[in-house]
Amino acid sequence: MDSIPYYLQTLLNGVLAGSIYALFAMGLTLIYGVLNFVNFAHGELIMWGAYFLYLAMAEPLALPLWAAVPLALAMTALLGAAMDFAVFRPLRRANRLTLLIAAIGLSFFLRNAAQLFWGAQVRTYGFEIRQGYRWLGMTLTPQQLAIIIIAPVCIFGVYLLFFKSRTGKSMRALADDLDLSRISGIYAQKVILSAWLVSSLLAGVGGILLALDTNLHPEMGVVNLIKAFAATLIGGVGNLWGALIGGLIIGLAENVAVLFISPGYKDAVAFVIMVLILLARPYVVVGRRTD
Repeated sequence: MDSIPYYLQTLLNGVLAGSIYALFAMGLTLIYGVLNFVNFAHGELIMWGAYFLYLAMAEPLALPLWAAVPLALAMTALLGAAMDFAVFRPLRRANRLTLLIAAIGLSFFLRNAAQLFWGAQVRTYGFEIRQGYRWLGMTLTPQQLAIIIIAPVCIFGVYLLFFKSRTGKSMRALADDLDLSRISGIYAQKVILSAWLVSSLLAGVGGILLALDTNLHPEMGVVNLIKAFAATLIGGVGNLWGALIGGLIIGLAENVAVLFISPGYKDAVAFVIMVLILLARPYVVVGRRTD
């Protein structure tokens, strides 16, 4: 009986992690759905979103959390828009392999830029550690409570945008057929910009929530990109709600795996899942299978 709270805590941690991964995966699959390529620089949006909050809360700005978060998210959204304008818009008609190479190069550039500004060491936001809330033998910290509240709100907001707004309908139309959408009078560039802004905001929110609960470092984008990509593959590339389910599965899988393996290998769970799926369906990255 004493082990039951431990198992419940493990499941709770899995749901918390899965909620963040779902935000990452939904942003990743949103760009894939609209532009039909996997943005492997999405991890750097996650990382820079967390660092933008660190920048806003540090000297000389030293903003309180409630003011620093909107500024950090706005800067993340601008970074996503700049990525599209500088790199991906000139390659809009290129094949997906070219876009993949461009995204990987952009990822290296942004990661090394973060290391240049902040160094490679692990950092925290410096909040005082508060005692967590106890419930059914489980412990829930204020940061984890924020994840429980904010992640579903963001997911519901994506639902309203994607299925209840004109912009969302335009995004779905572009995902079906870009040329036909333009002929139908949809301003494609505006819709694509909206997709980048939403994707960047989801990455920024997820990165901030993750860093609040753990820490931040320049490599956090790469690790979480793998988890987001694995979640996207599980749910089906381009499937928004599949990405949500895939994120929850990855979060639960890696935390349940801790019951059997060392916690140091937890991040490898998503990598193993991703490799197994790619071995079965390698064409999801560079195009449809032709044989």
